[in-house]
Amino acid sequence: MASLNVGNLGEFLREQRRTAQLSLRQLADAAGVSNPYLSQIERGLRKPSAEILQQLAKALRISAETLYVQAGILDERHGPDGVEVQTAILTDPSLNEKQKQVLLQIYESFRKENGLGSGGEGGAASGHEDGRGTDSHEAEADGGPHAT
Repeated sequence: MASLNVGNLGEFLREQRRTAQLSLRQLADAAGVSNPYLSQIERGLRKPSAEILQQLAKALRISAETLYVQAGILDERHGPDGVEVQTAILTDPSLNEKQKQVLLQIYESFRKENGLGSGGEGGAASGHEDGRGTDSHEAEADGGPHAT
């Protein structure tokens, strides 16, 4: 397991907290941790567990995966695969399942239009597999759905 990079995690948490316009006390209350403990995490003096990171992520409305990467628990994913956006959509508690699916379909259609393809879903997320072997650029050229 990778060693925890607590200093960078603390700086990242502080930045996220300030961006969310939360005081240290407000974030501690929202995450269910003590104010002194959160302060020690932000100053790089404590190593939070994955469970605490998940509580902090939920309180900050960011993905737990992002905090796990900052803490060195997970390796950062490289490349434009869209997984972070998909994860954010799927884990957003303010969206219902239908809204999540619609957002994922729109996101995948934009990625395909820009030549990036599917983010590991094999095209299934967009529901546009027609078996003809044409891509979005060919569809545009022959007057398909994206033609202007």
